[in-house]
Amino acid sequence: MNTRAVANEFAKMRHLRVGVIAVAMVVAVLGLSLFTIVSSPDFDPDSPAAWNGLLAGMSLAIPLVFPLLLAVLASRQTDIEHQGNGWLLQATSGLTPGGVCRAKLITLGIVVAAITAGTSLLVLVAGKLLAGILAPIPFAHWVGFTGCMLVINLVVLALHILLSAKIDNQLVALGIGVLGSVLAVFSQGLPAAAAHLTPWGYYALARAADYAASGYVAIPLSYPSIAALALVVAVFFLITTGRFDRQEA
Repeated sequence: MNTRAVANEFAKMRHLRVGVIAVAMVVAVLGLSLFTIVSSPDFDPDSPAAWNGLLAGMSLAIPLVFPLLLAVLASRQTDIEHQGNGWLLQATSGLTPGGVCRAKLITLGIVVAAITAGTSLLVLVAGKLLAGILAPIPFAHWVGFTGCMLVINLVVLALHILLSAKIDNQLVALGIGVLGSVLAVFSQGLPAAAAHLTPWGYYALARAADYAASGYVAIPLSYPSIAALALVVAVFFLITTGRFDRQEA
């Protein structure tokens, strides 16, 4: 990867309010996660189910918040190329459109990874300090959930970068982001087979906990399905950006 291209993408972020979007994502997920346990009449800080309540809250909050804001991040980072004829400008310096897209995925991917991991850690700390949960933390399940959500976030980000690069009108990309949030949330009520049909449905497969008759319970994570999604989209992204390389800017 062209390190100069990656550095240029980071430089562009300073004018795109990426920090504001990142803070909005973290605050929204934290607030919704804490609201899940605060509003539950069965909340008991001494019970292991208390952590399941936070995981259930994040399992709903991340699909509700992230798909749209990932679309916003990808759109803002890509629209500047359409507005300023950046594709042609960078092509004259030897950087192909596909190379630009790959650089955008790396830079935004680093930001999204930091947001996802930071949000998960902040919810964990808030559970201890604000909610006063005393039960042992289910670290393995928590880390697994965070990893699965990170993979899905990066997949959705990659697809939105391709979409924003291909279509000049960014309202289309943002509209699909809204639709993605709706699909991500409603997929949690669908059978697992139906959740596999769209990238946003995989948020339901990464759900770590849910409410049952006995309270909040942990749910096994669908590691094989999420790994398969990552592989398929990675190949698709490389093939598509490779085709961009052979097109005129």
